[in-house]
Amino acid sequence: MGKGGEDYGKREKIGTESQNQGNVFPAWAKDVKECEKKYEVNREFGLSTGDVEKRLKIYGYNELEKHEGVSIFKLILDQFNDTLVRILLAAAIISFVLAWYDGEEGGEMEITAFVEPLVIFLILIVNAIVGVWQESNAEKALEALKEIQSEHATVIRDGKKFSSLPAKELVPGDIVELRVGDKVPADMRVLNLISSTLRVEQGSLTGESEAVNKTVKAVAENTDIQGKKCMVFAGTTVVNGNCICLVTETGMNTEIGKVHSQIHEASQNEEDTPLKKKLNEFGEVLTMLIGIICALVWLINVKYFLTWEYVDGWPKNFKFSFEKCTYYFEIAVALAVAAIPEGLPAVITTCLALGTRKMAQKNALVRKLPSVETLGCTTVICSDKTGTLTTNQMAVSKLVAMGSRVGTLRSFNVEGTTYSPSDGKIEDWPVGRLDYNLQMIAKIAAVCNDAGVEQSGNHYVAGGLPTEAALKVMVEKMGFPGGLNNESSSGHEDVLACCRLWNKMEQRIATLEFDRDRKSMGVIVNSSSGKKSLLVKGAVENVLDRSTSIQLLDGSVVALDQYSKDLILQSLHEMSTNALRCLGFAYKEDLSEFATYSGDEDHPAHQLLLEPRNYPSIESNLTFVGLAGLWDPPRKEVRQAIEDCKAAGIRVMVITGDHKNTAEAICREIGVFGPDDDISSKSLTGRDFMDHHDQKTHLRQSGGLLFSRAEPRHKQEIVRLLKEDGEVVAMTGDGVNDAPALKLADIGIAMGIAGTEVAKEASDMVLADDNFSTIVAAVGEGRSIYNNMKAFIRYMISSNIGEVASIFFTAALGIPEGMIPVQLLWVNLVTDGPPATALGFNPPDGDVMKKPPRKSDDSLISVWILFRYLVIGLYVGIATVGVFIIWYTHHTFMGIDLSGDGHSLVTYSQLANWGQCGSWKDFSVSPFTAGPQVFNFDANPCEYFRSGKIKASTLSLSVLVAIEMFNSLNALSEDCSLVRMPPWVNPWLLLAMSISFALHFLILYVPFLAQVFGIVPLSLNEWLLVLAVALPVILIDEVLKFVGRCTSGLRHSGSRRPSKHKAE
Repeated sequence: MGKGGEDYGKREKIGTESQNQGNVFPAWAKDVKECEKKYEVNREFGLSTGDVEKRLKIYGYNELEKHEGVSIFKLILDQFNDTLVRILLAAAIISFVLAWYDGEEGGEMEITAFVEPLVIFLILIVNAIVGVWQESNAEKALEALKEIQSEHATVIRDGKKFSSLPAKELVPGDIVELRVGDKVPADMRVLNLISSTLRVEQGSLTGESEAVNKTVKAVAENTDIQGKKCMVFAGTTVVNGNCICLVTETGMNTEIGKVHSQIHEASQNEEDTPLKKKLNEFGEVLTMLIGIICALVWLINVKYFLTWEYVDGWPKNFKFSFEKCTYYFEIAVALAVAAIPEGLPAVITTCLALGTRKMAQKNALVRKLPSVETLGCTTVICSDKTGTLTTNQMAVSKLVAMGSRVGTLRSFNVEGTTYSPSDGKIEDWPVGRLDYNLQMIAKIAAVCNDAGVEQSGNHYVAGGLPTEAALKVMVEKMGFPGGLNNESSSGHEDVLACCRLWNKMEQRIATLEFDRDRKSMGVIVNSSSGKKSLLVKGAVENVLDRSTSIQLLDGSVVALDQYSKDLILQSLHEMSTNALRCLGFAYKEDLSEFATYSGDEDHPAHQLLLEPRNYPSIESNLTFVGLAGLWDPPRKEVRQAIEDCKAAGIRVMVITGDHKNTAEAICREIGVFGPDDDISSKSLTGRDFMDHHDQKTHLRQSGGLLFSRAEPRHKQEIVRLLKEDGEVVAMTGDGVNDAPALKLADIGIAMGIAGTEVAKEASDMVLADDNFSTIVAAVGEGRSIYNNMKAFIRYMISSNIGEVASIFFTAALGIPEGMIPVQLLWVNLVTDGPPATALGFNPPDGDVMKKPPRKSDDSLISVWILFRYLVIGLYVGIATVGVFIIWYTHHTFMGIDLSGDGHSLVTYSQLANWGQCGSWKDFSVSPFTAGPQVFNFDANPCEYFRSGKIKASTLSLSVLVAIEMFNSLNALSEDCSLVRMPPWVNPWLLLAMSISFALHFLILYVPFLAQVFGIVPLSLNEWLLVLAVALPVILIDEVLKFVGRCTSGLRHSGSRRPSKHKAE
């Protein structure tokens, strides 16, 4: 970058110093000559080769920095910076070491021992790959920013013009020529206009809705970026005219360079989503609980692997059993595996992915999965105005024509918000009976106009200036004298039929281009009557000043008196107050110089047209005929969307680069503000907000807020302050200038149609239709998805509590281990997975958008829910351990015969002290069958408690699976009974339960899998026992839900206190 590392560093230093010390030369506030003197350059000669080389060493190349990305190694390490992942990793390592130790002794359990650590390692590897892939895409916004930079420039150096110099070689002081269509290569001061006007499209950088006229005149030093009319900025495009400019800033010191820095800074400050934070907190609590339970298990069982004798009151003769110690190590590993819902990340990802599909159907394209969940707790939507709240299509809203006598005006409201001629009509319009005055307005609007409108699919698009396109649409709505438009304009082929007829009647032979001084455009036409006429449209005050008469309704022309002029200006003021952009129409028929002119270059009159300074005199003594008010109308569906936001407790803040009056009028129109609200404290410019003495208090006001003339840094500051105050912020934007704030917001939302690639890459979500109401629909979907995620997280955690309880009871009672870690892993990953995923398909609540947004720090599991699942977990523990004990100690249970396999019974005391089996006299057990296998213990009866526990262990595992399937039905609703919300409201859940049972049968009845998982097939009676022990879980939770419904008022009254903002 630059001329190697040294130059790059030097340039950075200069840029930083100048910004910090306020030493940036304000070229926009200085005269042209002063600018040339400062940069030691002559516009005719340009810089010399020697000067360029010196400046390149100081400033470096004119390109954006390439920030060093995070190394792949660090990205991989970061994936393990998570509490749950660390516990799993530790469990996998310990499990692997123990499997290796056991493997040296051989035996049938060797395969089983290695499956568990390998599966855990596989989970961790897949998790790391997904995480690295997501994070490596984070910096694409910076790459997209580079795409909008110009590659070449026309430069004057050493007195010669170089038409295709690489733009990266530009330095401050270079003289550059810009033409129509050029992309501006650096920030530059306009020195000289070659054409009469220069217009630049800079909306993507400044947020302005229209191309901006540029001038050579200096402006005040403290002017905001939109007001710097004598400056052109890197990355913007020239749409009209050409000029000579002086480069003032290059590379990272340009406005686009500052945006680049802000995007990079914002990307460094990305925070975890609310769900990620809650899961991290849950992981920390889980770590503590696992630690406590492991310690308890060890303390309870320390007598089995560590013994001693008391001699003279002191413990001596310690005996340590390494084999039993490793056995309890395995129990600790089993605890870790049981406590962690390994399938949770996969289920969350699946649920979020399904959510993105649902949102895509509603035109919201989600780029980052966690954004789906974050949308659900959005508390503030910061929206751009142009194109999001409005259509980004100009439309005529009001037409004012002259009355039947002096001192009277006629006003017509024009319906429609798009470029479609059939979108709306003109109220109280004399269809087919246009008077002379209205005909003249239609003629001027149609002929003094360079725009076009075309049909593209189901919508209409403008070619040329939006204001001119809107005027042509108005002409189509006005119709043609005699009603010819009814047949013509409705035709699919000819969208602008009326305009074509007017252009056929009034053939243009010369154009007086618009310029910033006279603020009007004129055309000389050869009328069908054979006369030459001048048709003019432009700023109402300017056209009116050059008018000496007005045309009345019947076509008669009378002198323009002061009363009529004041009346027209009063109408103009009313329309301007309502944020309408007004254009006046006038004509002139006495054109003596052009009487014989037909466009011939040799005609004397042609010389007059070559000099723009002659245009004001040609456009004098005009006859004024009327005026039209145009606006960028709000989208029809936005008002309802704003109402939905209010009902959902979401505040809407409009942040726009547009003018204050225009923005205020739109905000009143769409319902952000009421029609009669005093908004003096709620509507500020970006600069006023930055100067505000208490910014946070201003942002905390209830209802909507408006920030107009906002710059990128203002948007960032607003987002930053809102986030500091605990708000979850969704920010919309389409331009380069919006990218830093999009990156900084909790949810960055870019426009799919009008948005730049930079904005899209910086965003979390893209609106395919650029529509604000789509955001509101997406928020509703996000809330519904979160509720479903809560359901399956509750389900999976309650299942894990049951598994922990099972292992704890096993250890506490001293009976043989009921379930081995690989079985628990299978349950957590495979068996629990389908029902948990299916819970993501729960139908949304009808009132999901009528509740206030949940706070981002609301607990995932309330105290009551935790208590409920501790009770359920306790039952799961009792049931799984109980069925294990029943098989060893009973031949019948609840009338179910269990003696069919021929197994021997033992007493509970023997089962609890199975470790002392070797010392029992005359202890023997008979063989038993399990499927085709026969288990014989003649060689070592004590194996009955080790390899012989396989049937009891299978029963425990089957009870666990069955209970968790029934428990998934409990998770359909937090408080609703299964009577009110039966299982078939979510048919996917029933299908998922069937799949989970099928998978369990698979590992039971396929011999190879049965061996891997250390289980055996069960008989019909044994399945009846499983169901008898598992079904009560539904009844227990129904009772708890009933208690929950009865006490919900008491529980929620304490939590419904006014929210307090974070202390500043």
